[in-house]
Formats: sequence, structure tokens, C-alpha cells
Amino acid sequence: MSGRSLRIAVIAPLRFPIRLPHAGGLEAAVWSEVEALRARGHEVTVVAVTGSQHVEPGSVFEMPELGWDADAVRTDKTYPPAYESLSVPMLRRALEAISARADAFDVISNHCLHALPLQLAPRLGVPMLTTLHTPVDEEFVRAHRQAAGRGSDFVSVSEHTRREWQHAGVPSALLANGVDPSVWVPGPGGDDLVWFGRIVPEKAPHLAVAVARLLGRRLTIAGRVGDRAYADEVLRPLLGDDVTFVGELEPAALADLVGRSAVALATPAWAEPFGLVGPEALMCGTPVVGFAVGGVPEIAAASVGMQLVPAGDIAAMADAVEAMLPAARDAAFRAAVRARAVERFSLDARTAALEEIFSSLSDTAAPVELPA
Repeated sequence: MSGRSLRIAVIAPLRFPIRLPHAGGLEAAVWSEVEALRARGHEVTVVAVTGSQHVEPGSVFEMPELGWDADAVRTDKTYPPAYESLSVPMLRRALEAISARADAFDVISNHCLHALPLQLAPRLGVPMLTTLHTPVDEEFVRAHRQAAGRGSDFVSVSEHTRREWQHAGVPSALLANGVDPSVWVPGPGGDDLVWFGRIVPEKAPHLAVAVARLLGRRLTIAGRVGDRAYADEVLRPLLGDDVTFVGELEPAALADLVGRSAVALATPAWAEPFGLVGPEALMCGTPVVGFAVGGVPEIAAASVGMQLVPAGDIAAMADAVEAMLPAARDAAFRAAVRARAVERFSLDARTAALEEIFSSLSDTAAPVELPA
């Protein structure tokens, strides 16, 4: 832990509760950050959707659930009208509450995907660190420009993401996501393949099915359905005796599944900013074969047991998996895979680095000018 206990406000995304099982990698990252900071003795106040494990029920920091019309098409890329009419005004109220008690907070850790915190940063009276989890968002860029960058600092989850935002005029430092080795425990391996993540077109689990069938291997798919039309029209027709969908799993159960698998497949059909699937599987000792997109090559370069192939190349992925299979049950190889993942992607290392950033921001923050 750093030299002193910090008082931290963590602003979560407004789409899903921050709880188990995690809705996606972003929610997992925020949940892990809060857990780790509290375990290290820091006082953490969480702004998050109702039902979140860490938010105080009934407080100004509890955000509303997103309400959808019964006939609305829900996806992980869209929001209902209530997002702007209800969720964002309540976020503004939460930020105003933090500002009104600025002397009670040392720093804000912002993971919200709305630009409002950046717009208000100059007058909150508390330094704010925003983690850039996504490709460049023009609303963020405009908000940062309008605020002249005052009150805001940034970290990016990968060098790929850092460069993208830098080109858009938002400078940041690199701070990769972390994975908890006590949750993603080593497993013995097995004969079958595994794919896990959100069931959405940009994650493309249907491509993993194609790879598994080229190899004649069983495949288990785990994850939350984030795009019902894609799940029903593209993925479900592919399921069968050799391809099983087990839905959402809590981290311990998911780690058990991954640890009992031969190889994890990562099939992003977009420029993945980071890709937690890689470090999570590797920490279980399970090798990974994935597409070389976005920030994923950085993970592979820092790892043992992760092989990448050109984006969308099913045949190349099948060949790479076949080449990886002989080592997939070797205890020494799996131990080396895990050891490197723990060394490079442990949650403890990320949290220690985050503490140093928070302490620096708090120490250098300008005094808050309170009204007379």
C-alpha cells in the first residue's frame, strides 16, 4: 500500500450494475479496482447503478437501472431514452454531491462512458483520473477540449488505446488492466476448447465455432447475451452436441471452466482496446489463440502461451490451436504460462501503480476555494 489511506470516489459506467457475475470486461475491471483498493485500506465511495455490490442503497450515488420499452431492441451499443433523461441528470447530481464535499475526497477514479465528468472536472474541486477503456469517443474529446483539460488526467488500458486518444488530443499514461490470481486460479487443462466473453457481434463467438469444427474439437461458450438478435439468429443455430453454451458464470466458475480447457479462443471482430480474456485465461495456465487486433498484440508480446493470427483468418487460427494442443496439458508449460501472466498482469501490480498516481494527483492538487 502507498504511504497513506486515500479517500477515493469511483464512478462506474451507467449501463449495468457492478456485481457478480460481471456484465463484461469493463464492469469486471471496475469491480476489481474497488475490491483491491478497499482491501488495501482505502476509503472508496462508489457511484454506480442500483444493484451494484459496492454502492450505498438510497444514496445520491446510486444510479437508476436503465428502463427499456417492452418492444425495444436491446444491445450493448445502444441506450434507451431514459439514459439521457434520467441517468445522466442523476450522475450530475452525484458529481455535485462530491463537489459539495470536495474536502472529503482525495481523488476521483472515473470509468464512466459519458462525457459529463470531463465537462464538470474543472469545478469539482477534486482531481480526477479517467481510465480510457474504449476507442476514441468524440463526445469525450469535445468535453476535454471545452474544459481545457483542467481537473482531468488520463490513463489508457493499452498502448494501442493510448496512441489513438493521443492523436485525438487526449494525452494519457499507460496502465493495463489487472487480473486477480486468487480468482483466476491454475487448472489442469483438458481436451476441449473454450470461448468466453460478451455474446455480441464484435466478439464474434460464431468464428470460434468454425475453428472448433475445423479441428473436430468440442467447444464451450460462456458469457452474457449482449445482443439478443445476434445470439438468436447467428450463434444459437450453430449450437449442438459439440458446441455448448453455458450462459453467464461467476468468476470462480468461469475460471474453473477455463482451467479445465485445452485452449481459449479469442475472436474479436473489432479493434479490441485491451481484451481481458487473454490475461484471465493465461492466469489459469490455459494457452490462448486469438486475432491480432487492437491492443491484443501487446498482451501476447508480454505473455507465454498466447499465439496470434491475422484478424478473421479461421484456417490460421485452427492451425495455431492444433500446434498449441500438445503443450496444453503439460504441467510445466501451464505453470510457465500462469507465472508470466501473474508477473505482467496481476491486479496487485496495477493497484500499486494506481495508488502512486492517486497519491501524486492528491498531493499536487490546487487547494479548493470554498465560497465565503
